[in-house]
Amino acid sequence: MFGFLQKIGKSLMFPIATLPAAALLLRLGQDDVLGIPFMSAAGAGIIDNLAIIFAIGIAMGLAHDGSGGAALAGAIAYLVLTSAIVTINETINMGVFAGIISGIIAGLLYNKFYNVKFPQWLAFFGGRRFVPIITAAVMTVLAGVLGFAWPPIQEAIDGAGDWILNAGMFGVGAYGFLNRLLLPTGLHHVINTIVWFDFGTFTTASGEVVRGEINRFLRGDPTAGPFLSGFFPIMMFGLPAACLAMYVAAKKERKALVGGMFFSIGFTSFLTGITEPIEFTFMFLSPMLYVVHALLTGVSMMVAYALDIHHGFGFSAGAIDYVLNFGLATNPLILLVMGLFVGVIYFVIFYFLIIKLDLKTPGREDEDEDAENADSGNNAIDVRAYNTIEALGGADNIVATEYCTTRLRMTLKDSALVDEKALKRHGAMGVMKINKTNVQVVIGTAVEFLGDAMKPRVANGNPAPETGTDTPVVAQTASAEPAMKEIIAKDFEMPIDGKIIPLSEVPDDVFAKEMMGPGFAILPSGNILYSPVDGRVVSVFPTKHAIGIETDTGIEILIHVGLDTVKLDGEGFELFVEQGQLVQRGDKLLKLDLKFLDANAPSLATPVIFTNLTEQKVIVLKDGHQQQGTHSILKIE
Repeated sequence: MFGFLQKIGKSLMFPIATLPAAALLLRLGQDDVLGIPFMSAAGAGIIDNLAIIFAIGIAMGLAHDGSGGAALAGAIAYLVLTSAIVTINETINMGVFAGIISGIIAGLLYNKFYNVKFPQWLAFFGGRRFVPIITAAVMTVLAGVLGFAWPPIQEAIDGAGDWILNAGMFGVGAYGFLNRLLLPTGLHHVINTIVWFDFGTFTTASGEVVRGEINRFLRGDPTAGPFLSGFFPIMMFGLPAACLAMYVAAKKERKALVGGMFFSIGFTSFLTGITEPIEFTFMFLSPMLYVVHALLTGVSMMVAYALDIHHGFGFSAGAIDYVLNFGLATNPLILLVMGLFVGVIYFVIFYFLIIKLDLKTPGREDEDEDAENADSGNNAIDVRAYNTIEALGGADNIVATEYCTTRLRMTLKDSALVDEKALKRHGAMGVMKINKTNVQVVIGTAVEFLGDAMKPRVANGNPAPETGTDTPVVAQTASAEPAMKEIIAKDFEMPIDGKIIPLSEVPDDVFAKEMMGPGFAILPSGNILYSPVDGRVVSVFPTKHAIGIETDTGIEILIHVGLDTVKLDGEGFELFVEQGQLVQRGDKLLKLDLKFLDANAPSLATPVIFTNLTEQKVIVLKDGHQQQGTHSILKIE
């Protein structure tokens, strides 16, 4: 259920991504700005149809391949449900819940029936064509059920919404606290959707009824905004001040390393209200700080409510939305004064707790932590699988073993039984405990082989390997390595046309915090990926999105095209090489369908990671846009 709710929360980001465009058009078209009615109408076209947009976006997000067939099924599900249900009870108005329910059912039905096969005479209706058909049938039955079941459910939802809306400071404070507290799980999107798009009603001058805090604020409801206003001081001032506190508290020798990262993510939070890059820097390293952050968010919401501030956003509470919606707000200037106080409070509390409790925020990690991060790539995979299972609490503690490109995604009975130090001794690059039963172990490019080796072992109770249980899997000694892992600057070439960016700007914690190793990232503009070095292809992922190369001096390089591209099942990629093949600089590795990838992946950022450098540093010599084949872009020392 936790994993399923995570998927729904993630899928909600598809339709929510349309809100900035809607808010911009709706606001700019108002009489007090540009006074262009058709612009407001264009924005209202999105806001007023969020339910069907949710149905389409959620269905597509839940589909295993993000197919447009699932999106069509989502739209059909919504149309059938909303058209049929009012014939039973014409007073029913499910709002965005109709879209959410339709999208979930359509996505699940797509995954169930997308490859169904029929006899030859019915073959035309098989596969993806059958999904809209079965979806229409299921939603017809569901409409009949909900026609009688939904009114009491809606009464309960409206009652909860009225209680929260009328609970004053306590209601907005509780929402602000839960909003941040649920962020690590992705479930904050679920409660946001209810508050932003369903709670409360407002009747416009034209007689149209709109629901939800964001919709009501953008359409001129003077009572809307209390559930949005308090976020501005946190995102524009509080979290940037937290970045400053973490920078000041960092070890002197590491300040230069983390300073650029803190500035970029702090400025991003101030300008756009995108806070996850900051929150994920201390969320798992220092959970206490994160709880303090959630509490301060709740307090900020309560103070803004007490000061009668009504401000809102279409995307997030950054400076862009603050300025854009200034004309609709009540007492917006007080938010700036309040923000300065919030910034001071964040800095003092974060700095005090970090120093007093010796919290391991970025720049304060123990020196020996990296030394424990063993490279066991040359050890028997069976022995490593045995040791990994034991470090996870044994086979009896493991419920399910899954993996993505770089991480084991473990479902356990009790995550408290996990031995993090043992996992790192046996090759793990990082461990993230999501909750009491979910743990992610960052392995690197060998995760596929390790995960496949673990599954039969878990099923058989993890018997001791034939080599014996006392065969240690430890870091390789210097004698087992080549004399020197090095790449001469001129021997490493830019693998694709694109813009070089630091790893810290990659919107994925595993890459940004160098859990897999140092390197850089590229925002590709070209569509052909070439080998940057002479070497051997040591891994080609079945989904084609990532390729590992080993140089003749023993350096292992992972090129990972985009984020979450593993879910595309190879679509958007054309492979030119195979595992074990020798390659030279400039040899073609992969062809990219940039248009498809941009539309279906969260980010095109392509990390280039040096996965087995334990002592040397990667220094990037060039930045900005570089042509494929450009050399001397980095050095290793």
